Amino acid sequence: MVSLETVRQNNSSLKGFGPNLVAVFVGGTSGIGEATARAFVRETESSRVYLVGRNETQASKIIEELRQINPDGQISFVKCEAARLHSVDEACKSIQEKEEKVNLLFMTAGMMTTKGRDETDEGLDKKLSLHYYSRARFAVNLLPQLSKAANANESDKQGLGSSLSRVVSVLSPGDEISLHLDDLDLKNHYSLRNCAGHAVTMNSLLMQELAAAHPETSFIHAYPGGVKTGLMREFHPITQLAINALTIFAKPWMVPLNESGERHLYASTSPQYPPQASADGNVAIGADGNTGSGAYLLSWDGSITGNKKVLEAARQNETGKLVWKHTMEIFTSICGN
Repeated sequence: MVSLETVRQNNSSLKGFGPNLVAVFVGGTSGIGEATARAFVRETESSRVYLVGRNETQASKIIEELRQINPDGQISFVKCEAARLHSVDEACKSIQEKEEKVNLLFMTAGMMTTKGRDETDEGLDKKLSLHYYSRARFAVNLLPQLSKAANANESDKQGLGSSLSRVVSVLSPGDEISLHLDDLDLKNHYSLRNCAGHAVTMNSLLMQELAAAHPETSFIHAYPGGVKTGLMREFHPITQLAINALTIFAKPWMVPLNESGERHLYASTSPQYPPQASADGNVAIGADGNTGSGAYLLSWDGSITGNKKVLEAARQNETGKLVWKHTMEIFTSICGN
């Protein structure tokens, strides 16, 4: 476990990166995404932040508050229906028109539902798309900007600054399962359990594939912990009331939202989770079991997690390459490139 003192020491040093860090928060208008964006704006110097989400009214309120926290920061809202890959492409294009580099891509967009398979107009299940495909699309689309941040010229660097290049997907590492390899998008084997397990496992495998292909950027799949967020909004009001009542009893084991934001900012910036190309010294063990591999599976407290048995079998069978191939095929069939 990483102590809260260590987390706060790291976060208080982030101004050492210098000005003009660029961060994109997908799902940044509520919950952990919003809390982490707040921590990022508070702890960085003249950063540029993009809140990607659906609720422009809520975003405007958050942006006004963030400008009070750090008047030198530049915060913008990018409207996006993240379950749709075409909307993801439009959001990325909007950011790319303004930014040559992106230092941090932080993704939390998701939902909780008791529905069965619920397809978008693109033919993907909405929940599986939010939890996996759209996140993969954001990462792939913004790789040129992440690479630019990783490879900034020495003359461009400020303090620690410019070399930060990181992707964080917050879902549920440790809950990986054996995949239906002939039905990764679950057209024929859909259940809520399979949907959750496929999204988690494919996130973990995607981080490893991306880290191997892009060794100057680090990739993290992080567990949120017990945090009260807005994911219950899809439930019936009576169900929401029941869950809210349960959270009262669970409060001693819950992670306060502000602390969660601080801890996820640590995961997003700490030198403990370096890219493969710059791993040196006492750093974290990567998702493949090797120190400093560039892909990390983190629990809510910064410790290493992951279903080792499932992930080892996936490595031996090169399942990650199959997931990558499938993901690219989905992108081509829906987006045409």
